[in-house]
Amino acid sequence: VQLVESGGGLVQAGGSLRLSCVASGFTVGDYAIGWFRQAPGKEREGVSCISTRAGSTIYPYSVRDRFTISGDNAKTTVYLQMNSLKPEDTAVYYCAVHRWGCSSSQRDVVSWGQGTQVTVSS
Repeated sequence: VQLVESGGGLVQAGGSLRLSCVASGFTVGDYAIGWFRQAPGKEREGVSCISTRAGSTIYPYSVRDRFTISGDNAKTTVYLQMNSLKPEDTAVYYCAVHRWGCSSSQRDVVSWGQGTQVTVSS
């Protein structure tokens, strides 16, 4: 099982980024795939999750109207579309495989990607 994130970078406030999480070694549609983020000095938090059973979910209230999670039809890639970015969205973003289904918790995560840095300037 391998996850590789990409799409991060430096963007001005109000801009957009689309993060990609490419999976290998398994079929994305068979598991719940989550996005987490960790800002400097803060704990890692669940941002979003998608699964065939539960559909898609955005967790933090602060991003619900701005972030969207989706998967491709080939079931190899999960995307996180981030619009109207704010400086407080600055963090390393990780995708992860959940063992037990979608949740904002990382307790059942069985595999992590290496992370991609998102920096939003004011």
